[in-house]
Amino acid sequence: MRRIAAFVFLCWSVWQLPAHAQKQWSVADIFTGRVQTGRPPAEMSWAPDGKRAIYIGDNGDMMQMDAATGKTSKLLDHEKLAPIMNVQLGEKDRDHRARYGEPDYIWAPDSQHLLFDTNGTLWLYDLKSGTGMEVGQTGQGSGDDPKFSPNGQYISYLHDHNLYVGRPSGQAVALTSTHEPTLLNGEVDWVYLEELDVRSNYFWSPDSRQIAYLQMDEASVPQYPIVDWIPTHASVDEQRYPQPGDPNPGVRVGVVSINGGKTTWIRVPFDQGNDYVPRFGWVDPHVVWIEVLTRDHKHLNLYFADTRTGDSRLVLAQNDDRFFDEAYDVHFFAPGEFLITSWRDGHTHMYRYTYVASNPLAGEAELAGELEKGDYEVSSVKSIDLTTRTVYYVSNEGDPRQQQIWSVKLDGSQKQKVSSSEGYHDPDFAEGTSTYFDHASSLMTPPSFSLCHAEGASCQTIWRGKLPEGYELVKPEMLELKAADGKTILYASLLLPKKSSGPGSVPLINNPYGGPHAQTVRDSWGGAMFFFDQLLAQQGFAVLHVDNRGMGGRGRDFEQAAYRNFGPVQLSDQLAALDQVLARYPQLDRNRLGWWGWSWGGTFTLNALSHADRFRAGVSVAPVTDFRNYDSIYTERYLGLPEQNKEAYDAASALESAKNLKGRLLLVHGTGDDNVHFANSIQYIQKLIDAKIAYDFQPYPRKTHSIAGPVAHTHLFERILWQFETYLKPTGAAQ
Repeated sequence: MRRIAAFVFLCWSVWQLPAHAQKQWSVADIFTGRVQTGRPPAEMSWAPDGKRAIYIGDNGDMMQMDAATGKTSKLLDHEKLAPIMNVQLGEKDRDHRARYGEPDYIWAPDSQHLLFDTNGTLWLYDLKSGTGMEVGQTGQGSGDDPKFSPNGQYISYLHDHNLYVGRPSGQAVALTSTHEPTLLNGEVDWVYLEELDVRSNYFWSPDSRQIAYLQMDEASVPQYPIVDWIPTHASVDEQRYPQPGDPNPGVRVGVVSINGGKTTWIRVPFDQGNDYVPRFGWVDPHVVWIEVLTRDHKHLNLYFADTRTGDSRLVLAQNDDRFFDEAYDVHFFAPGEFLITSWRDGHTHMYRYTYVASNPLAGEAELAGELEKGDYEVSSVKSIDLTTRTVYYVSNEGDPRQQQIWSVKLDGSQKQKVSSSEGYHDPDFAEGTSTYFDHASSLMTPPSFSLCHAEGASCQTIWRGKLPEGYELVKPEMLELKAADGKTILYASLLLPKKSSGPGSVPLINNPYGGPHAQTVRDSWGGAMFFFDQLLAQQGFAVLHVDNRGMGGRGRDFEQAAYRNFGPVQLSDQLAALDQVLARYPQLDRNRLGWWGWSWGGTFTLNALSHADRFRAGVSVAPVTDFRNYDSIYTERYLGLPEQNKEAYDAASALESAKNLKGRLLLVHGTGDDNVHFANSIQYIQKLIDAKIAYDFQPYPRKTHSIAGPVAHTHLFERILWQFETYLKPTGAAQ
């Protein structure tokens, strides 16, 4: 669910055009691409040697850039790329590629070849000769996770739930040969992809002789039917989807030789059908590491295992009395050393551990030190340069609404900020180097794309977005408010229309996300969603965004406010913030309040309209109406098991409070939503019918959680605008 947080509700910039140049915002202009800010470089990827990078330019050509000089040249013409890149994908495949960043191509280890995954067919392209050849047929659909062996001699991929390996010029052979449709060898299922950020479930050994893979047994996982009603004869996609309390996939890690033969299964203490393996990989050619997360999310254990015997040893145990912050990555950067991030001291920081490189199973890992500390969050480790023993990372030190690039030595010395401009920086480093591409933006500045060298503190701008020509952007007020506890600071933004006729003249729309692990009030550019806020302001509405307790980016205590609490603490913060804003801005009309949200924010809308009588209209998009309907990994992290925490589930359930709904509701859902199932809205509608409460419902056939596409988005946001125009304007004031 947290993925939609990156899609919604960002707040924006200070900029204004002369009156004679102003255009009127419209939903169609925003969501069909007529509001232009430029097309940034796409699918940027560094060569393994770090000497050059490739990306897709604004006209569709594949470009290459020299890392030392920044010089660019065309690598592949868009006409040659079109048959490879523009494959026909289904709605779910398109949505997954967009949401999870699944690549269309990967580099070979020699930095001279590219492998394209084109909807199941693998094409190997030689950069020197400019020729390509088909090297594998992986079947229907994309996402078959092709990889080169470290020595570049083999290509592996997944097909029919099995793992295949072959030479680029030869026939691939199956390393696994199970035939049960519920047994996945090296394949990632939906909940691991969505909730654990897993992008691959198999990895080559450093010597290219073995592959470690995760086998998932989904036989006991219940199925959910996703129905396509468009054809004359409807079809059903049965999705394996564990809900709270259901059996999880049974998982185990195995190691198999590239010559085939029997898999060696690693013996790790594990509760099958319950516990998770968020990450695993190789320590050296004979030892793998495996991370085990218990189902209650309170124990995260790291094991080393000998691949020759299958024996394992616990080397690092981490415990929390509530839940972890989803920082599962382990960075093995040199023999005998690794890094993790943890919020054990109250904020997420980096910790270096050592072990006996010559015999990793000889003892437990030892803490060598915390690399940095303070009242801020480290978002992620980006690069570890061993030549200078420097770690490059991003954090929100200095302002929780920003993200900056920082560096620190592996001994914890010489910490310094690398990025220089205010706002939000999302760097992509060449592995193990200080060279990176910086994707940067701020509230008033559209995204830019620069080639940077951290050691020389220099950047060369490659591409810069432009402000939408002819449109007025009104500055939101950036606010610091108090939570319902009277002491915790909440960050907020308020966008006011330029004109108001006096006290109580402006209706206010509250637009929070509210859920865990998300930040929406940030000093970054947000494109279409901010433009929609501008349209609402143009139409005379004020728009409020508030990040309440239980959300992310503010430390352990702030986020763990969501523990066993999916509604009361969040709503109390929003109402407290709303009261402060109404008191501070007399032009706002406390009698004409609206609320809308998407995903967790959609659930929040239903709870707000049922637990408060202050909102005349609301829009709930793709809501979880009862968290018993959502997936096990996400929900149990916060609410525990339903049979053990019934009161927490009941308090979070919009179904339980539907009979108390006030105001005019528009409920929106895609029938093909494989994240928050369509059943959520159907169940809620039944509760409204039972309570004799009027409602509006807008389904989107085949659409997934994002309801993506210009046609659907235009229709949806026109409908949202109509909802507030009708029920919050003076002529539509009646409920």
